[in-house]
Amino acid sequence: MNIEKLKDYEAEFLEQYPHGFDDTNFFPTMKSFNPLKLEEFAKEALKKENFQNPSLVVDGFFKVVQKSVFVSLFDKLKLKDMISSLNSYEKDMLSIEIYELLYGNKKNGFEGLVEFLAEYKLAKWTIISVVPYCIKRHQDYFIKPTTTKNIIKVFELEDMIYKPKPSFDFYDKYTKALDKMKSSIDKSLSPDNVGFTAFLKVVIETYEDK
Repeated sequence: MNIEKLKDYEAEFLEQYPHGFDDTNFFPTMKSFNPLKLEEFAKEALKKENFQNPSLVVDGFFKVVQKSVFVSLFDKLKLKDMISSLNSYEKDMLSIEIYELLYGNKKNGFEGLVEFLAEYKLAKWTIISVVPYCIKRHQDYFIKPTTTKNIIKVFELEDMIYKPKPSFDFYDKYTKALDKMKSSIDKSLSPDNVGFTAFLKVVIETYEDK
C-alpha cells in the first residue's frame, strides 16, 4: 500500500480545497445528494421488525436501491422486473439473505445474496454493496468497479485482484485496506465512506500521471 502517494495527493488536494468536502467549490454537482436522508430511509425500510414480512423487506430493499444515485437505471429496472417475478417462497429466501447481510452473519448473507441474484444475472458489486453502505455509511463501503480497480492499481494495494463477480473475501480485504487509508488522512476528506472513495477517485483523475 502506497501511503506516501496518498499523503502527497492529500496535500495537493487540501492546498486547492482547504476545507475538504465543506469547500463550496468541491463537488458542486453533488450538493443535491443527501446521504443522511438516504440512510434514514434505508434504516426505516429495512429495520429488524420488518423482516417478519418478507414482501415488505424485498420491497424496501428495492426502494433503497432505487433511491440511490450510485446504481444505474438499467440495473434498477432489471432488479424491479426480477422482484416482480418472485413468488412468496423466493421473497422469503431473499429476505433471509438480506437479514444475514445486515444483521446476522455478514459473510453468509453476502455470499447468499450473490448466489440468489446470480440466478437473474444481477450479482453486481453496485447492487450488493449499496444497501449495507446506506445502513452503515461510516462502516460499509459502496463498491464501484472502475473506481475500485483504479484505487487498487494507483495505491498499490497488495494481494488484491478485482473480479466482476462479488465475493466477500475480496470485499473484506479491500474494505480493511480502505479503512487503513482513511485513517491516514484528514477527517474532512471522509464525511462518510462514499465521500472517502470519491476523494480517492478525484485525486486519481486529477493528479495521477501528471
